[in-house]
Amino acid sequence: MSDSMKVIKPEPATSHNESRNTEVGSVFVSNYPPYSFWSKENVSKALGALGAPPLPNATLGLYLHIPFCRKRCKFCYFRVYTDKNSDEIQVYLNALIQEVSLYSKMKSVTGRTLKFVYFGGGTPSYISAKHLRTLVKELKQLIPWDGAQEITFECEPGTLTEAKLDAIKEIGVTRLSLGIENFDDKILEENGRAHHSQEIFRSLPWIAERKFDQLNVDLIAGMLGETWDTWRDSVQKTIEINPDSVTIYQMELPYNTVFSGALLSGNLDVPVADWEIKRGWHQYAFEKLAEAGYELSSAYTMVKKDKKCDFVYRNAVWHGSDMLGTGVASFSHMSGVHFQNYAIWEQYLAALQSNRLPLDRAFVTSKEERLTREMILQLKLGHIHSDYFRNKFGADILTEFRKEYAHLKALGFLNFDSQEVKLTSKGLLQVDQLLPEFYELKYRNARYT
Repeated sequence: MSDSMKVIKPEPATSHNESRNTEVGSVFVSNYPPYSFWSKENVSKALGALGAPPLPNATLGLYLHIPFCRKRCKFCYFRVYTDKNSDEIQVYLNALIQEVSLYSKMKSVTGRTLKFVYFGGGTPSYISAKHLRTLVKELKQLIPWDGAQEITFECEPGTLTEAKLDAIKEIGVTRLSLGIENFDDKILEENGRAHHSQEIFRSLPWIAERKFDQLNVDLIAGMLGETWDTWRDSVQKTIEINPDSVTIYQMELPYNTVFSGALLSGNLDVPVADWEIKRGWHQYAFEKLAEAGYELSSAYTMVKKDKKCDFVYRNAVWHGSDMLGTGVASFSHMSGVHFQNYAIWEQYLAALQSNRLPLDRAFVTSKEERLTREMILQLKLGHIHSDYFRNKFGADILTEFRKEYAHLKALGFLNFDSQEVKLTSKGLLQVDQLLPEFYELKYRNARYT
């Protein structure tokens, strides 16, 4: 077959295709343009942005990557470690402190207040209470965060003790995010989760006693082994827990997961639910949560109607906030420049031991790319208003993206008028698959990461 006759298979993460099956390469869209376009050559531009005063009215957040876990989930694509001892963890936390120290002295950061702090992972609740208290004491001397609107801390139920929850509360955490994912022990084991259901129910009274401002529960629709019966049971148990918010993700298959490797090699014995089934489960959960007194906050999240849940981190990032992403493999954004740390443990530590920021690659965005980025990320909220983009970018999104909006409207995914673009229920359930519709041609059908 000649080259001109070859059929190029669409890249799931950067092409709007209607594949029924969950394909390897499907991802949650967290940024634009795709990460694969970032380069080492642009690191100097990132350092330039860090060394200059921030843009007017820009907010700032801090992300702390705690990359340790009891086990690696078979669907996980993050940089995590399951083999580090207490001494190695301390070495890493010292490097994290050094990284924040370097940032704190830069013109883009000095004197600014933090809007949010986010402890992500990995499993932040994996580290000891002593490690956590020491880390936070050192960090707050470098960049105070007593005035932050939100401090989020991700937890795996089996790592929690009363003493550790005391420490988490003591450092000022306002939003505790509990990674339950599912309540069925067989499903948890099949997917490589470290915890079991008894650990979930053991930790819940301890969490309730400490009265965190917000308890969020994460579920995943489409974990391997899921059935309608097990999913209904997980949704019902979640409602009985009565969290302040519930976040539901549909199982995806990025390239570097255990499941993806098994599927590509033909060695995955348990079938992966297709998109139609996962969307059905997702919709069912939203409907049951609505009946229980929750309302829509985004394409993934329901919140109690009578409880204020702002999701400061999410909204700030989706509205273009500056963010210092610290830790191995973390992503940052400053004044329109995106950059990522080294993803290799040894490289990350070596840079900081040499008193250098551990930057590996970067990308400088254009005004048009920043507009597209904010527009597609905010679409995940379910609706966007044209005035916001007109005031911030001087652009009319109904003119800029009219062709794309019209196409998606014809397919039943959204509606729009001169003031607002609003996703339909059908569009909400597959928003990540719709977003490549708005990508520049040079970014379509490319590797996302």
